[in-house]
Amino acid sequence: MLLALDLATSICTIALFDPARDRPLAEQVWQARRRQTEEALPAVAEMLARVERCIDAIRIIAVTTGPGSFTGVRIGISAVKGMAMGLPEPPQLIGLPLLSVTAARFVSLAAADGAVVWPTLQAGRGRFNWAIAPSDDPLWLPNIAEHRAGQTATLIQALREQERPVWLVGELSEPLLQAAQLLPHVHCIDLAADVDSPDCAAPNGIGDAPGTRGGGLAQLAMRHWRAASPALTKSLKPLYLRPPQ
Repeated sequence: MLLALDLATSICTIALFDPARDRPLAEQVWQARRRQTEEALPAVAEMLARVERCIDAIRIIAVTTGPGSFTGVRIGISAVKGMAMGLPEPPQLIGLPLLSVTAARFVSLAAADGAVVWPTLQAGRGRFNWAIAPSDDPLWLPNIAEHRAGQTATLIQALREQERPVWLVGELSEPLLQAAQLLPHVHCIDLAADVDSPDCAAPNGIGDAPGTRGGGLAQLAMRHWRAASPALTKSLKPLYLRPPQ
């Protein structure tokens, strides 16, 4: 069984996945608001009980390594390492950048529409982190140099300069949504929205529901595991784009 934890932002998700049957077992999403330490492990225990599985059945644990909140990223990685030490059989640990997880479920859909995916993350104080996901690399592991950062105006200017259609995917702010909707080649998919609005829907009716990032992390981790990708041998380290303040 695979356990996926995404605690890197205030919107946290955990998911359980059955590799043998290649299907998700359960997923939970909640607004942690800096309470990841108190809430994450009890949520894992509750989910295991709900699907009547034992924690000892976990063989793979996936976690998002950043960027994100400094506290959330550290808690996620620490929780994964702690659980691994307590299990009778050491699990495979897989750390994946948050923007690769955000983009993974949309890349093939966007490519079929002739578009490119820009996974996007709020970085606080009106700032964003984003990247341009390649359409030909299902195991994309963006390094620090591939991550971009800036205020809303900087991101909007970068979108204006992009000639191809863009799917802007992630936790988007209202000012960003309003500005992006004025660009005819940009389609917004706000993963933080409670309900997809018509203005933020993906092309061809492809939408997204809250809480699916944990499931996306689980499926992307399985892709890396089956391909024996470099993510399996990398040590779990936070991916920080700037020093703590």
